[in-house]
Amino acid sequence: MSKGHFSSPGASISHGDASELFPVRELDATIHQHRDAELALAAVDGTDVIVVAPTSMASGYFLTQHSLTAIPVETLSPPVQSHLGDALDAPIKSYKVIQIGKWTADNPNHSLTEFTDA
Repeated sequence: MSKGHFSSPGASISHGDASELFPVRELDATIHQHRDAELALAAVDGTDVIVVAPTSMASGYFLTQHSLTAIPVETLSPPVQSHLGDALDAPIKSYKVIQIGKWTADNPNHSLTEFTDA
């Protein structure tokens, strides 16, 4: 189940237009992953989030396999901000965080025997 801002972001940017963000570990910026990313995303409103969106089945698979990542916009270098800003309708400085990957909620495990009586 999706959770967080993936379904209600302030903006989205295509995976291709966000190429400057990959590989994430080579970025000269603050990077929050896993639980830290959840906390960073929970601290901001959905309208302040840019979500990296898939453009094909391959990019969708790549992004689904990517750890949930939150990158504060203000920590990105000016050239990266400029590149990303060109793909957005609003100025990039009007957003706080870029989200890569999907934040999923835990789903309870179910046994198949629960459905045999249905």
